Amino acid sequence: MLTGPFMLDIAGESLNAAERERINHPLIGGLILFSRNYRSIPQLDLLIREIRALRSPSLPSLLIAVDHEGGRVQRFREGFTRLPPMRRLGERWEEDADAAMSEARQIGYLLAAELRAHDIDFSFTPVLDLDYGVSSVIGDRAFHHDPDVVIALAQSLIEGLQQGGMASCGKHFPGHGAVAADSHLETPLDPRKLAELAADLKPFRALPLAAVMPAHVIYPQVDANTACFSDFWLNYLRGELGFQGAIFSDDLSMQGACMAGNMLARAEAAFNAGCDMLLICNAPEEADYVLRNWCGKPDKERSGRISRLLPPAAAPDRETLQTMPVYREAVAVAQRLCLPAQ
Repeated sequence: MLTGPFMLDIAGESLNAAERERINHPLIGGLILFSRNYRSIPQLDLLIREIRALRSPSLPSLLIAVDHEGGRVQRFREGFTRLPPMRRLGERWEEDADAAMSEARQIGYLLAAELRAHDIDFSFTPVLDLDYGVSSVIGDRAFHHDPDVVIALAQSLIEGLQQGGMASCGKHFPGHGAVAADSHLETPLDPRKLAELAADLKPFRALPLAAVMPAHVIYPQVDANTACFSDFWLNYLRGELGFQGAIFSDDLSMQGACMAGNMLARAEAAFNAGCDMLLICNAPEEADYVLRNWCGKPDKERSGRISRLLPPAAAPDRETLQTMPVYREAVAVAQRLCLPAQ
């Protein structure tokens, strides 16, 4: 069986009957968790064990993912180390570039190691958007305004993720930082021409990313569709930038995706444009409608790109992790970076 092209969410801290059934749908290849799915370490462990146990052995393993970047986008908090926003690493760069890269590597390791200790496979990180000072939804999630600084810090963070047993996902291609609108609530328009996006594209060109998530942003001087639905942009990513990893749609229930029609039309548009895995969140009835009516089929190439995101080996459990000097040092770095500025 090939990995299915859909990643769905769940409603609460445990599975309901419909979710238990949905886990074994052959079109489901992944599951994304949110803050509403987390109460405590024991509850999370029980939830993950149930998800894994329910998945039929005849199907590929589910990719269990979360948005766990640091700062205000950290889904699990109580019992997990507080992670700084990426802007804090950019500020550290201004003080000491070498120290900032070392700290970015430790934060990447810490992020991955804590999630992997609870059998979570993947986090949608790092954010590669440039900080133009206009986007509230990106804001301090961005490392810096200079693409070369973003590349250096993101490279270090990716190395840390790999050390912790986790792949990377750069977002939001080709760049969300120059628009004020929040694509969760509306469809942002970026009026720049392709040549004017060179700085935004630079991190996506330079970094060894395992996955990329396109933006629900329209660049009307380049293409009439949002990047997520754009043949031009996803072909540009594969061709001009030479990207060979997995492409995830951003959540198709976001307002920025509504231009493509109903949920089935959105899924078809994103898949046909070149997305390998399609996220449908906060819309279980619409997700079920899509699963009933989907005519596309998983293919070996797309399935392979997703399956390569699964961690290659088991990770140290929580108790073992806490005895490891590299982990304790990374926790100390995170705690120091989260202290209020003096």
